[in-house]
Amino acid sequence: MRPAHLTARRLATSLLVLAAALAVTLLAATLIGPAPASLRVALAPGGEATPDYAILFRARLPRVLLAAVVGGSLAAAGAALQALLLNPIAEPHLLGISAGAAVAGVIAIVAGADAASAVVPLAAFLGALGMITFVYLGARAAGRASPHAILLVGVVCNALAAAAIMLANAIVSYTQAQGILFWIMGSLSTQGYALVAVAAAYALVGVAWIVRHAQDLNLLALGEESALELGVEVERTRRAVFVAASLLVGAAVAVSGMIGFVGLIVPHLLRLAAGTDHRLLVPASFLGGATFLVVADTVARTALAPAELPVGVVTALLGGPFFIWLLRRSLVRGMA
Repeated sequence: MRPAHLTARRLATSLLVLAAALAVTLLAATLIGPAPASLRVALAPGGEATPDYAILFRARLPRVLLAAVVGGSLAAAGAALQALLLNPIAEPHLLGISAGAAVAGVIAIVAGADAASAVVPLAAFLGALGMITFVYLGARAAGRASPHAILLVGVVCNALAAAAIMLANAIVSYTQAQGILFWIMGSLSTQGYALVAVAAAYALVGVAWIVRHAQDLNLLALGEESALELGVEVERTRRAVFVAASLLVGAAVAVSGMIGFVGLIVPHLLRLAAGTDHRLLVPASFLGGATFLVVADTVARTALAPAELPVGVVTALLGGPFFIWLLRRSLVRGMA
């Protein structure tokens, strides 16, 4: 059985195990691909000029690292939103945050911004922040926003954002429309180390922000009234976590498109395995989400080689049945 309380030793051990699993996954994913490449040849003297070096360190490794950053960002945001809304099916995609970031990213690309520049992540962050602000204000009544209302307004805004993306596809050129469609489906291809560094900076700030409010999220699980009695500023915490989730999702969507269900699957599984203390759950979700998306992207680029699947397709095929199972499980518990 898990210990009832989180100790420093348990926190360090859990995160160390997840970090080791991520490191092994990163190495394996870098070595796996449709084109054979030897790490020994690439690291040998003069190996920088070999095709093996180009395949491993200029093509695969940046993509693998980007998958880790994106997966970790989405999972950490999902863990925070599920705690904030007291709903196990809450995640960035369902609440419209991903869609808001995607709309802003599409507008920036259509306006001529380079997808590999820092402009698109900034636009996506502003889009995510704008969307979640709209959701929060739309669900606010009598000075507060209930979790149930936030979820409902988020679903509606998600549909509106999807319509805006379809409108953009209808008015741009065929070439732009194809690029936007592939980006929206989720892709981690053709990325460099500079873009990985930008996305990682966004992710570190967002995760640190959420971890800072982890104890408040724990108290919110007791209910708003109990949290208020214990000194939690509920509305302030809610706004802070929404902003942090927007930062994480905006950066992730900007560099990868809309990759759904990572923020749903990973936090829920880790909550079952490691407990509900968000001082552990949030960083564990980041590491677990990174591992999950690296594996999913490896499947996406190797399953039908030399053709490549959008990684969003792989996560949807895994996440769709999981979502149905989770929803039915919640309904059964509610009826009981």
